[in-house]
Amino acid sequence: MSIVKKFLHTRMRVNDLEQTVAFYQKVFGLEVTKRHESPRGSKLVFLAVPNSDEEIEITYFPDSGSVEVQEDLMHLAFEVENMDSFGEHIQSLGVEFSDGPTQSSTGSIFAFVDAPEGYEIEVIQRP
Repeated sequence: MSIVKKFLHTRMRVNDLEQTVAFYQKVFGLEVTKRHESPRGSKLVFLAVPNSDEEIEITYFPDSGSVEVQEDLMHLAFEVENMDSFGEHIQSLGVEFSDGPTQSSTGSIFAFVDAPEGYEIEVIQRP
């Protein structure tokens, strides 16, 4: 018997809701599925991840103070078809890889992009 039925979403709190949502839409092609305000006043935006049931929840709640993401705290990871094409795409948006691309011993190519708040996003091209 499984205790947990399903993984639903990951929440990340940010300082600038619209800037972060636009970043994920433009850079990764994620789509907004829902916007609402919580009973405590948080502004929430849910983003759909292609080929996945899980979503990313972006939250703006200034009463909790400023968001300061420590280096190497956590990251999201997305698979891309072609790292060179993805690199050209982000360059056209004025975004750069913060690390990589690097080829692993298994033949995967991976790189990192930093979101506006400093959260890292790993991008992987599998062999």
